[in-house]
Amino acid sequence: MTAPAPRLISDRLVHWATELPDSPALRFGGQNWTWGQWNDRLERLAGALGGLGIGRGTVVATYDKNSPACLDVTMAASAVGAAHAIANWRLSPEEVTYVLADSGAEIVFVGAEFAKVLESIRGSLPAVREVVVVGSDGGFEDQYEALLAGADPTPLAGAEPSDPALILYTSGTTGFPKGAMLTHANLNAHSAGLDPVFNTSHEDRYLLAMPLFHVGGTCPGVMCVYVGTPITLTREATPEHLFPGLVGATHAFFVPAIFAALLQAGEVGRNALATVKLLSYGAAPMPAPVMRGSLEAWPNARFLQVYGMTELAGAVVALEDEAHRDPAHPERLSAAGRAMLGSEVQIVDPSTLEPVAAGTSGEVWIRGGTVMAGYLNKPEATAEAITADGWMRTGDVGHLDSESFLFISDRVKDMIITGGENVYSPEVERVLSEHPDLLEVAVIGVPDDRWGESVKAVVVAKPGATVDPDAVIAYARERLAHFKAPRTVDVLDELPRNGTGKILKTVLRKPYWEGRDRQV
Repeated sequence: MTAPAPRLISDRLVHWATELPDSPALRFGGQNWTWGQWNDRLERLAGALGGLGIGRGTVVATYDKNSPACLDVTMAASAVGAAHAIANWRLSPEEVTYVLADSGAEIVFVGAEFAKVLESIRGSLPAVREVVVVGSDGGFEDQYEALLAGADPTPLAGAEPSDPALILYTSGTTGFPKGAMLTHANLNAHSAGLDPVFNTSHEDRYLLAMPLFHVGGTCPGVMCVYVGTPITLTREATPEHLFPGLVGATHAFFVPAIFAALLQAGEVGRNALATVKLLSYGAAPMPAPVMRGSLEAWPNARFLQVYGMTELAGAVVALEDEAHRDPAHPERLSAAGRAMLGSEVQIVDPSTLEPVAAGTSGEVWIRGGTVMAGYLNKPEATAEAITADGWMRTGDVGHLDSESFLFISDRVKDMIITGGENVYSPEVERVLSEHPDLLEVAVIGVPDDRWGESVKAVVVAKPGATVDPDAVIAYARERLAHFKAPRTVDVLDELPRNGTGKILKTVLRKPYWEGRDRQV
């Protein structure tokens, strides 16, 4: 069934509501919606948003775990020209305050279990005019369904392809998160590139278990709407939610840590994925033992690795199943893959900014329709990240082989990926530098067989002070999302520095990464 080329990300949903009104579209827990029913809800939400003064150039936000309401807001708000900022619910209240304030959101859809936190920070969010509670918990009652029920339906129209549809926040190199603005055109380009490698259809079912604040959550969901593939949405990517969600699922995307957990669950974990046709993974390198174990545990599944970033609307490079099992090129099992439809990859010398030959390492640059419109409120950071001719500087170090397979070996940016979450060292260092017993702090990533990397702080005590590593970790957890806090702390007499006084993190990292093929 050929669908017309979409201008907006909601266009395809409107199309399926017309062509397949009674076919399954979305499942969450015990709730099910057809394409026609989902479209009706979105038109009511669009009407409600219009009644609240939301239109082109405005921003709304969601602060919640996965829920149908979050997907609803993405589709309906973007259709009327607003951008949807999705806050990471794992962040500390201080970090959530920054994200919501920076986004300029006028309406916040908050999960009932986070409503108390939002109440506590509301005074720091002067732009917020309305708060809508989603679900019932802790004395807070659902307001979302009443909002829909009382609204007049409005067609899903009013935006332009160049309008930002999503604002997803990445960890910040300067210590604060940055909002990547992804337009309708970006997201449709991503769906067009992802569709051929995921290869889903109306008869399949995609398990959307990754958090919607993550590019690996919302953007594959948008791709499912693009293709017309039914979605099973889970509240979280935990066993109690995953196992029921996998019933009937044919396609799924997980970070490597979830594969590790399923393998550790033994027969229960193996059986949970036994009928899934495509197992895709990304957002962090897959540890070799987990990769080998997964290929053995699920021999009938097609494996697909994807590589990308928030600023690229998600995946732009894919390692397809054949490359996972190619006896002539076993080294390609550690590759990121080859450029997907609509994207270009080149390797550039970070000093000269000139492209390098195959086999030579340099910074990975990506160009194509998925490159973000820029960072919200940060023109300087945007100019640093995107070149004048449209290349996105990823900050990853890698090389291309003779057949254009991309291999990632290190990072230019001071970033750690732990369990699929990006952590920039300056964010953690900014917080730890305020600890009363610490004179100096350096944060590095070290190998972790479950999470890919884990965060380590290397510190120097102030004269006369004694540093308790557990107390330092607790201090960080009070002020940062737990995944950003160091898991381990080393105390040194001094930190290694070069002639200009810069801390040599390569020296700090070296003992932990010695003997490994890659440094990330």
